[in-house]
Amino acid sequence: MDPFAVKAIQLLLSLSLLIVLHEFGHYIPAKIFKTRVEKFFLFFDVKFALFKKKIGDTVYGIGWLPLGGYVKISGMIDESMDKEQMSQPPQPWEFRSKPAWQRLIIMLGGVTVNLVLGFLIFMMILFVWGTSYVGPEQMPEGFAVVDEFKEYGFEDGDRILEVNETGFQNSLDINRHLFMRDVTSITVLHQDGSEETISIPEEIGAKMWEEGIMQPFVPIQSPVLDTVVADRAAALAGLQKGDSIISLNSREIGYWHEVSPITKGNPNKEIEVVYERDGEIQGSMITPDEEGLIGVAAVRGFDFEKREYGFAESISEGFEYGYWTLHDYVAQFEYVFTKKGASQLGGFGAIGGLFPDTWNWAGFWHTTAFISIILAFMNILPIPALDGGHVVFLLYEMVTGRTPNDKFMEIAQLVGFVIIFALVLYANGNDIYKWLFE
Repeated sequence: MDPFAVKAIQLLLSLSLLIVLHEFGHYIPAKIFKTRVEKFFLFFDVKFALFKKKIGDTVYGIGWLPLGGYVKISGMIDESMDKEQMSQPPQPWEFRSKPAWQRLIIMLGGVTVNLVLGFLIFMMILFVWGTSYVGPEQMPEGFAVVDEFKEYGFEDGDRILEVNETGFQNSLDINRHLFMRDVTSITVLHQDGSEETISIPEEIGAKMWEEGIMQPFVPIQSPVLDTVVADRAAALAGLQKGDSIISLNSREIGYWHEVSPITKGNPNKEIEVVYERDGEIQGSMITPDEEGLIGVAAVRGFDFEKREYGFAESISEGFEYGYWTLHDYVAQFEYVFTKKGASQLGGFGAIGGLFPDTWNWAGFWHTTAFISIILAFMNILPIPALDGGHVVFLLYEMVTGRTPNDKFMEIAQLVGFVIIFALVLYANGNDIYKWLFE
């Protein structure tokens, strides 16, 4: 099956599952507190629904617009903007008639379900599939280090032993930890066999972002091609899987990390590539795209080790994994508000790209857990029309004893919709732009 179709099916299945469970997070406490739920919809039923059926007081259905889902709770100013209902006297089964603490639990239900679900899925993944990691023993060649980090004392060929004086299991995580976590020191094993603990400057993540150094440590690999993407520069130049690059623009290539500086330094310009195929030296001209990419990947120069977890251990480790997943997402969220971060904001295309090209249940569930935690965080943001906006108004009511009037809530809800709709358009517009021009 086409990789695009595989990703699209996984995205639809994942979002459908997460949306339904999120809405159940609101639905269940509403029913517990005897609050009437008028509608429960997967996707939005603007003008019409693909399917709907009324059971009891609730209409259950599937809309045609796959931008989310909703439950319509009686007596609540929400996306339905039902002003007629709100103009009537409050009824005992309505949301507005319930104590503030009950309304708060109802509004926090969706976020709670998404957060708990993400943690539970990570626990399940560790128990069923375990984890794969690359330690210093599996990286005999170590890392290639960018020049900016060599100033701190790092050298090409270094292997990561400890971070913050604690053993570091997966060496491939080092760049992510530097960018999003509080790394103060890294202990490395140099190629000459000596160990050194190197201090890391404060705000190293901000420095990496500002200077565009998102991969200061790159595994050293031989320049042998493992993947050549069809219709990209390398394929059009005749390169094939198994070819070993010898030189680019007459500059000798000994390792894979030496390729990128040359291609990225010559976007949209022809460069000469000399390579070996089946013992024969061949040459061609290749034109990197505007980002300096040529559509290739090297043969992996390291091996993965697998770690398995018992039931009890998978619970504790899964909780820790979920915590750090949330932490890392929140930590990098501040960069969204920069010009560079805004340009990288993605919509459904970017989310779909997180899924594997071929059907892989471990990959599917891992991405689903990640999205679930993202949805929990995004929904709790204090933006009107999101759960977080309703929570802010409820907390205000509980602290002051005053309820915001219906007119204010209607305006706030409308403003929230405009903000969310604009963000959705912008994010998906970025996806379309990248698809068309990059």
